[in-house]
Amino acid sequence: MLYFYLNEKLIYREKNYNIPPSFSWAILLGLPVYFVKRWDIGKDFVWLYYTGNLINGIIFYTNYLVLVPKYFFERKKHRYYISVVFLLAFLYLVSEGSNELIFKYVPGKDKQDETTIIKGDKQGHPKPEDGFGPPPFRQFHFFNYLFSSSFLIFFSLGLKALERHSQTEKLQKELEKEKLNSELAFLKNQISPHFFFNTLNNIYSLIGINADDSQKAVLKLSKLMRYLLYESEHGNTLLSNEIDFMNNYIDLMKLRMSEKINLNVTFPDKYDDISIPPLLFIPFIENAFKHGISYRERSFIEIGLKTDTSGLIFTCRNSLFKTREDKPDEHSGIGLENVSKRLNLLFPGKHELKTEINDSAFEVYLMINFA
Repeated sequence: MLYFYLNEKLIYREKNYNIPPSFSWAILLGLPVYFVKRWDIGKDFVWLYYTGNLINGIIFYTNYLVLVPKYFFERKKHRYYISVVFLLAFLYLVSEGSNELIFKYVPGKDKQDETTIIKGDKQGHPKPEDGFGPPPFRQFHFFNYLFSSSFLIFFSLGLKALERHSQTEKLQKELEKEKLNSELAFLKNQISPHFFFNTLNNIYSLIGINADDSQKAVLKLSKLMRYLLYESEHGNTLLSNEIDFMNNYIDLMKLRMSEKINLNVTFPDKYDDISIPPLLFIPFIENAFKHGISYRERSFIEIGLKTDTSGLIFTCRNSLFKTREDKPDEHSGIGLENVSKRLNLLFPGKHELKTEINDSAFEVYLMINFA
């Protein structure tokens, strides 16, 4: 019958049962009526059934709704244990008193019954000296109450602890979601300031040289701003939008590249236009342009993306110069640690991120499994 003592939120909200709690309680309260009509059981059983379940319900819900949240979870365990002992002792007295009323107990009845058994040998009852006597009803009731009430206490305590753990996990997920949104906003803010200022300066310089190219650059910049300000605000985006964003970003970065920089970009022409989180790859590309090019030495940037039905693989490789060998952490720009945390929140257990620094290059390998 403990099923009927479970909290409504835990059972019907989490499992989405179609049977309302009132229906279950109606079954519980209606069982004695069925037993009385089916087997002709006396009214004493009915009253015993109702009082027992009422006391069990008081024990369960008092511990579940009051004692555990107020004392046990608030690290006032000594008060909790004292309150439980007083609760069980008080309800045992109530249970004992209700049994006496139900069975019409009167003082001296036990002695009369014992005398009747001793003198009732002619009716076939054994004598006490034969090793038998009246059934120890009080002792049986005490141990039965002790067992059932202890079980209800531990059961309600465990159930409340599970509920609290579930609420903590839910709150943690909400905090992680908020953190994810803040990290996304941080990424957008990191991309915006210096990049837009440099791009505007490059476009300004380009206007006097090539008006057509400058117009195209302004158009790409407007698309980039629109994507950052609007498209990335709606949760996930299509892979095609992300590829267009990366292409526009790379084209604008080319405006300030010299002939000493070898740029190789390999994006797929045909692919499944899957839904992915926005600005997923741009931190690696931004860091490559920020730390991987030199206007005095030969340098390179290699960016690649492969997709299939199960996921995608993104790679980014750029040159590394001797002046930065002893400062590998600076190469990460906004920090690969932040990017790694974002990936852990978005694709827990479904991605692999590897970075490698050698004498001449910095490499990034990112695999995401959507299956």
